[in-house]
Amino acid sequence: MRRLVAEHRTHPADLVLPMFVREGLAEPAPLGSMPGVVQHTMDSLRRAATEAAEAGVGGLMLFGVPAERDAVGSAASEPDGILNAGLRALVEEVGDAVVVMSDLCLDEFTDHGHCGVLDGEGRVDNDATLVRYQEMALAQAATGAHMLGLSGMMDGQVAAVREVLERDGYTDTSVLAYSAKYASAFYGPFRDAVDSQLRGDRKTYQMDPANGREGLREATLDLAEGADVVMVKPALSYLDVLAEVAELSPVPVAAYQVSGEYAMIEAAAANGWIERRRAIEESVLSIQRAGADFVLTYWATELAGWLR
Repeated sequence: MRRLVAEHRTHPADLVLPMFVREGLAEPAPLGSMPGVVQHTMDSLRRAATEAAEAGVGGLMLFGVPAERDAVGSAASEPDGILNAGLRALVEEVGDAVVVMSDLCLDEFTDHGHCGVLDGEGRVDNDATLVRYQEMALAQAATGAHMLGLSGMMDGQVAAVREVLERDGYTDTSVLAYSAKYASAFYGPFRDAVDSQLRGDRKTYQMDPANGREGLREATLDLAEGADVVMVKPALSYLDVLAEVAELSPVPVAAYQVSGEYAMIEAAAANGWIERRRAIEESVLSIQRAGADFVLTYWATELAGWLR
């Protein structure tokens, strides 16, 4: 009876697995702050992608960690750079089975760790950054990636990327906008995963956790610019924002269960304080209940295996 009348269910196809591929690795590198998550080699990336596809996972979101960085993140748009090479590998390996998504942001590639180009006074230059995002978008679209994840929170980024995709004939490449992305404390382990060089913070372009209505405004702007999907990030601390964005959005809504959310559950479970599997299932289901059509979670493959 309980199963029959349940209002929401998680399906493997609702899940997207974030993945990290690092240049120069000889073997996968485990992340101490995210037990069970690794920085992949190109070979282990292919194997993990195949495992996820066989489990029925709906998508893969790839982040690249380069060997060298500079002020403008040059490696981000290099056709043979680690991210674009990784995207081609995923498309080749599982591109007919899952949606291959790319992270479109400069923070992994800059020597200062910010999501954009800096001006002479050390501030993020929004418009100069949009030019770099356009260059990244074309490089990523050329790999065959199905969906570009615009995570940098620059004003006008969706319109800028959409413009060059359509101009160059990539009309089938979709745009996922990180619309309501908050300046959160829950990103800490992720910055280990991408070997972030950040000094300072990103409060001048990521959102204030105090502001809910602003999240709706940001989503509305991205919808007007042509986003195919809008996202709220993080997830569990912003379920109210997620619910309100889902209520107004005519396009699918995603949510990212971020590294800190993952690490807290793993740490509590490792200490015997909570039941791990139930906590994972409940946390993802709550994000869906709030309105997410799909969820980015580091448990995607494992959870999909439980659900099958």
